[in-house]
Amino acid sequence: MTTTIDLNADAGESFGRWRLGDDDRLFPQVSSVNVACGWHAGDPATMRRSVELARTHDVALGAHPGFPDLAGFGRRPIGFSPQQAADACLYQLGALRAFADAQGVPVTHVKPHGAFYGLTARDGEVAAAVGEAVRAVDPDLIVVLLAGPTADAVAARGVRVAREAFADLDYRDDGTIIIEPDPAAKDPHACAEQAMAILAGEVTSTEGHAVPVRADSICLHGDRPNAVDIARAIRQRFAAEGVEVARMARVLARRG
Repeated sequence: MTTTIDLNADAGESFGRWRLGDDDRLFPQVSSVNVACGWHAGDPATMRRSVELARTHDVALGAHPGFPDLAGFGRRPIGFSPQQAADACLYQLGALRAFADAQGVPVTHVKPHGAFYGLTARDGEVAAAVGEAVRAVDPDLIVVLLAGPTADAVAARGVRVAREAFADLDYRDDGTIIIEPDPAAKDPHACAEQAMAILAGEVTSTEGHAVPVRADSICLHGDRPNAVDIARAIRQRFAAEGVEVARMARVLARRG
């Protein structure tokens, strides 16, 4: 069983006066955060505040670029070509890096959001374009992709990849995740059980079959109503089982 893992959360997803998630309580529970960059959620003030929280709680800061779809929260598909995907990724990464540079906080990783993330999982050319664009900015930046063949193929190109699995999403038999348009509360203890299953190398699909998973990072969604409770349940279970939670860069370094 894996004994060191990154625990990341999608965060910084408020917009203007509308608040989504409880970042103040969520950030202390995780080792990495993926901050919305204004296309699917987030705004300049929220991005600045998210950087401040990452610095305060000493968690790794990542960009979470999405589709230009505020109304649909980036969970509706858009037909991006590989070049369009790369351009969109760099545009949003650059926005977050400006806020991070102003506070002296490094951006360590990039993780596509929602339907954009799903596109990278389905389309190897898009995933490769995103990975190579991020590497061109900084070869030390980590690209977070769904654990599986596409992530392995991008890593084989020399891109620094963190393979990700999900504690709070269901899996299909083919290893793909079922993205919820509007996440509801989930049983924290069930999510903790799934996190432990990921560490052991497999999850159970909605069809009841074992799906092999090799992950460097486990994600939970900050917009889920009880995300903080889920994070705490996972951390408590990890502590009880002797699992170390570490930033994804440290996890990758340990695994060579």
